[in-house]
Amino acid sequence: MESTLKDIRDGASVLDLDPKATVGGGVEDLYGEDFATEDQLVTPWTVSVASGYSLLRDPRHNKGLAFNDKERDAHYLCGLLPPVVSTQELQERKLMNSIRQYQVPLQKYMAMMDLQERNERLFYKLLIDNVEELLPVVYTPTVGEACQKYGSIFRRPQGLYISLKEKGKILEVLKNWPERRIQVIVVTDGERILGLGDLGCQGMGIPVGKLSLYTALGGVRPSACLPITIDVGTNNEKLLANEFYIGLKQRRATGKEYSEFLQEFMSAVKQNYGEKVLIQFEDFANHNAFDLLAKYGTTHLVFNDDIQGTASVVLAGIVSALRLLGGTLADHKFLFLGAGEAGTGIAELIALEMSKQTKCPIEETRKKIWLVDSKGLIVSSRKDSLQQFKKPWAHEHEPVKDLLHAVKVIKPTVLIGSSGVGKAFTKEVIEAMASCNEKPLILALSNPTSQSECTAEEAYTWTQGRAIFASGSPFDPVEYNGKTFVPGQANNAYIFPGLGMGLVISGAIRVHDEMLLAASEALARQVTQENFDKGLIYPPFSNIRKISAHIAANVAAKAYELGLATRLPQPENLVKYAESCMYSPVYRSYR
Repeated sequence: MESTLKDIRDGASVLDLDPKATVGGGVEDLYGEDFATEDQLVTPWTVSVASGYSLLRDPRHNKGLAFNDKERDAHYLCGLLPPVVSTQELQERKLMNSIRQYQVPLQKYMAMMDLQERNERLFYKLLIDNVEELLPVVYTPTVGEACQKYGSIFRRPQGLYISLKEKGKILEVLKNWPERRIQVIVVTDGERILGLGDLGCQGMGIPVGKLSLYTALGGVRPSACLPITIDVGTNNEKLLANEFYIGLKQRRATGKEYSEFLQEFMSAVKQNYGEKVLIQFEDFANHNAFDLLAKYGTTHLVFNDDIQGTASVVLAGIVSALRLLGGTLADHKFLFLGAGEAGTGIAELIALEMSKQTKCPIEETRKKIWLVDSKGLIVSSRKDSLQQFKKPWAHEHEPVKDLLHAVKVIKPTVLIGSSGVGKAFTKEVIEAMASCNEKPLILALSNPTSQSECTAEEAYTWTQGRAIFASGSPFDPVEYNGKTFVPGQANNAYIFPGLGMGLVISGAIRVHDEMLLAASEALARQVTQENFDKGLIYPPFSNIRKISAHIAANVAAKAYELGLATRLPQPENLVKYAESCMYSPVYRSYR
């Protein structure tokens, strides 16, 4: 996708390092959190040494009933806790038992958020040890409902809210955050939250959830993560009329006002945190997402998960599925429903990988990929009316008005949904795919579950069990004709935590497409024959930390190869180095 972004930014590349855009700074592990072994004693620093009542109210250092007798004496905790001394494992079993009692997913989400606010290490211990069960709770699909109701369930801030009221003093606002050594920022303006549309300031649930996964799945320290919501208003009339809405009650700023506000934000972030802080753009609307990535890709370490993360995880699934489908990437034909950030991002990365494999120009490999938007198949006769990021996909063909007819005339081997339109893959569409393919690969990627283009059961049933299926949100296993099919989940959480960790451990200062390909290749290599036998094209999330370490190592190696890494010398074994840098949620002993 670098070639598309270069067109937008008049030929500039992320490899063209402009000295004017490069500043000092960076992050430092002041207290040895990254490299200290778990049996070393640490000091529970806050502004001063935390003790007594304040220690129990400090989520980073609080251990609840797991403080031993010596720690209770040393830190003035005697009498503030019941006499029993628990273990972290017992606390974990107790809390999981409690969470499983809730029938409503949002209640589980709120229970996990409450835990994060009072005992950070126990929160991450639960999430890491029970990742397959809790991932849908702390992230999609439950986080979508949480964002919709964020004004009602809001209890205490979990990140920074930067609104138009702070224009001209964003740097001062950043300095209000208590942590100074930030490695990863996830920022949203709330305009396109999942498939739910404009949720304004209530989109904060997304940065909070993403950064929880950076820590749990990728090993980035929680203290080095900063969730940010940029509030420029909302065009959601229901929110504007809602007395409980927590954001600015005005329509969205656009044009020059918007771009100047974002420029101030990006400059302030670099000034405050340095060159090597990763800024992940999350859930920005199409018209801003591509422009922001193009504008700041050559001056900041920026990454858009909707465009680049989705592309990387889907490419990994397709590459691993080739072992079931047969042939190479270039032997297949791809049809997308949806030509926004996700659709065009995935398409571009597939074309790039195909170009890399075949040594053909990317302009040629793009011709294997077709996109359908709300007006039908994207063809050359529509080129004048298309947005810039859609133009590379306008191929020679007569106009086709809908997806079903596009499937019939294009005859794709791979059907990918990124439209945000639930049930868009109708029975007729799936049957048309099955009629021209022995094993149709169907990827229904839209989130949350209600917006998925089809369900796993529909895909398997309408293809008589021949489909290879994966989705953006999780689906339960499906029984069909006596066989159990386990649907895969093309979840960005496979990619962005490991990618982020790779950028952090290498001290990278830019994100390049080659790093995304490296992440895809590393993920695809983690799929085993046992996974394939179940119909899976992604590995189980139970191994996610090992997977993230391999992705981080591959990304870091590519950063060193491209000359974009600053942490020198390069470690000999990047996988072991990545694992050694990962945050551990195990309780520490206090002096």
